[in-house]
Amino acid sequence: MGFKAKARKHKADAGEIVDKKAKKAKKEGEIPCGINSCDNFADKSMGGRSLSIDNAIDVWGEGGYTQRKGRVRVCKSCYRKWKKDNKSEDTY
Repeated sequence: MGFKAKARKHKADAGEIVDKKAKKAKKEGEIPCGINSCDNFADKSMGGRSLSIDNAIDVWGEGGYTQRKGRVRVCKSCYRKWKKDNKSEDTY
């Protein structure tokens, strides 16, 4: 038994949490997604992005979003939806 294995064994005996996943708490976001029908968060650390208003109008229509400083903050799932819808367009 090596040094780390012994340390883990003694941590378990002392009642400390050994599992790394058990002590992590789920992150709570600060910036809500700009799409009206979505309840996720658009924080950069959670995979959120910022789209231009023109791009948001193409996918969600004129009133389907809320803007913030001239851009629309979207969560990761809404960004993926926008990306999938615009995959075939050539914008070079």
